[in-house]
Amino acid sequence: MSRSQAAYRHRDVPYFSQWSDPAHAVAVVERDADPCADPSWRNSGFDDAEHYRFWARRLCGLACLESLLAHWRLPRPPRRALLARALEHGAYRLRDDGSVHGLVYAPFGAWLAADFGLRVDVLGDAPLHALYRAIGRDSMAIASVGSNVREPHAAAPRRGGHLVLLHGHDDSGVWLHNPSGGHGGQADVCLPPPTLERFYGGRGMVVHRAAPTR
Repeated sequence: MSRSQAAYRHRDVPYFSQWSDPAHAVAVVERDADPCADPSWRNSGFDDAEHYRFWARRLCGLACLESLLAHWRLPRPPRRALLARALEHGAYRLRDDGSVHGLVYAPFGAWLAADFGLRVDVLGDAPLHALYRAIGRDSMAIASVGSNVREPHAAAPRRGGHLVLLHGHDDSGVWLHNPSGGHGGQADVCLPPPTLERFYGGRGMVVHRAAPTR
């Protein structure tokens, strides 16, 4: 991994929710609404409602990837096509009981290198600052946090199991996109490092794009 960067924040990073319409996220997350009550669910490339219901809750990592691809102006296939490629590469693994071993970092990184020319540094058992200090002009980070990070003052924070995109850090804090965030907690959320640390699961990835040719 490259040495730590000075404070850096990417501006205008496109936001992608785990659900087709970010406005529908609150109903799904807080009121357990049917994800397919949002008629735009087919825009993700899914044509089967049950398939969409099953996967939409599990694709926080792909939503982070879509933000990276859009910001760096790389080809961005529909989410259903991204899922198919992720499964082919073993980045998601179905268990015998029908559950999902969700995002497996090493094959995820190998897939991003093969399909998009990105380089991924996997950080296991790493301090949070190792992720956000690695953010620079050509790099962002994906961190494993508890899903209730959308409630930063939660009395019982969960650690790990959900992925968010870290796209900046400065004197204000760490800037992130939360694919399952609600009102005010989706795009460009800024949390002080000690607050984010309460939810941090101790692992993540730094994603680098290839240096532009001159």
